[in-house]
Amino acid sequence: MTRMQMLFTGVFGTLALASVIGGSLKFAVARGQAHGVIDNLNARIRAWWWMVALIGIAFVFNKGGVLVLFGLASFLAMREFFSMTYTRRGDHAALALCFFVVLPVQYWLLWIGWYGLYAIFIPVYAFLILPVAAVLQSDTVRFLERVSKVQWAVMICVYCLSHVPGLLMLEIPGYKGENLMLIAFLIIVVQSSDVLQYVWGKLMGKHLVAPQLSPSKTVEGLVGGVLSATLLGAALWWITPFNPWQAGAIAFVINLMGFLGGLVMSAIKRDHGVKDWGALIEGHGGVLDRLDSVVFSAPIFFHIVRYWWEP
Repeated sequence: MTRMQMLFTGVFGTLALASVIGGSLKFAVARGQAHGVIDNLNARIRAWWWMVALIGIAFVFNKGGVLVLFGLASFLAMREFFSMTYTRRGDHAALALCFFVVLPVQYWLLWIGWYGLYAIFIPVYAFLILPVAAVLQSDTVRFLERVSKVQWAVMICVYCLSHVPGLLMLEIPGYKGENLMLIAFLIIVVQSSDVLQYVWGKLMGKHLVAPQLSPSKTVEGLVGGVLSATLLGAALWWITPFNPWQAGAIAFVINLMGFLGGLVMSAIKRDHGVKDWGALIEGHGGVLDRLDSVVFSAPIFFHIVRYWWEP
């Protein structure tokens, strides 16, 4: 059995156990009746089955499958972002560039492995071109606000998220053909941190971290979730080019970045008076609700690995 097969066996086994626990709680505690917390837990578990299955299918098709999956995720995330953002007719040209030029070019650069242009295409060229496309429409009403939101959407939904499949570009000695495992490590550790923060918060949470940003994030949940997921990251060293302590240290950093990313995205939602970015994923909200921690941790993880492990 390969390392990938072992990993997915463990993931599916964990989901199966979670499904049994969720079903048992529904029967023993809720008595088959509606129960907010338990029903939400079971909805999240069902959604995770679908998400893991999609990732597994993408991994089967290797680079092409991963690029298609995350390219689609970037498209849906950007659509969610713009759906709650103030725009005007004068923004239509810039928005069209975002969806039909910037996004596909960024992922095409990943496909051909042109790291130099991939790294600067959005923060240099796109960030200069998008305001020009908007200003040529001669609409100056709230211009700076509108342009800033367009650029921020592209940064979060395309540039940051594209660093997940960007891990496939890295050439690490002794790790050739195993880069999918880096993607698996990043997603499992960061998403586990989210789940474990939720669990620890429900079990022991008393002190809110940022009451005005998120009424559900507690100090106890943060500490318990981050430390638990850090230990998980250390335990998964065997799927990475890291040794156990390196895997644990990197897991700690990306878990913290994931938490901070969640706070930033929560602040944007609160500013717009909404609870979720969308309703596409049962129990989770929208694509951005599920990936808010990944978009902040992915670039950090990518550059840690590229700087220290790629010649």
